Amino acid sequence: MTYRLSEAVPSPDEYVALREEAGMGRRTETAAERGLGNGVHAVTVREAATGELVAMGRLVGDDGCFYQLVDIAVAPDHQGRGLGTRVVTALLDHLRENAPESAYVSLVADVDGFYERFGFEDVAPDSKGMSLTVDDL
Repeated sequence: MTYRLSEAVPSPDEYVALREEAGMGRRTETAAERGLGNGVHAVTVREAATGELVAMGRLVGDDGCFYQLVDIAVAPDHQGRGLGTRVVTALLDHLRENAPESAYVSLVADVDGFYERFGFEDVAPDSKGMSLTVDDL
């Protein structure tokens, strides 16, 4: 199978569908319409023959001091083909070329052993990650 990686933001409906297919937390199309255009950088991977979105990833943050990798997703039928690695590599290449050297890059991962190969380290016990959703407020 042939894939095409592009520096592009997915459409809101594609974004919501791929997150769901990849088993990630639910986001509404309304939230996606509002948020997708506010990121720092995004990449998509499409199956070349069909144009189907099969992987994606985004950088969000203030584009100077802080960046966060988010929405790293690969459709289950396309996993194990190096697409996640291609997405993360493209995002980190963007940072190397554009971010100030003192920038802090973080992520919240639920996949053991994947992000360490890129140099990410567990911040515990020095720091701990926390989260909430607006529904919890």
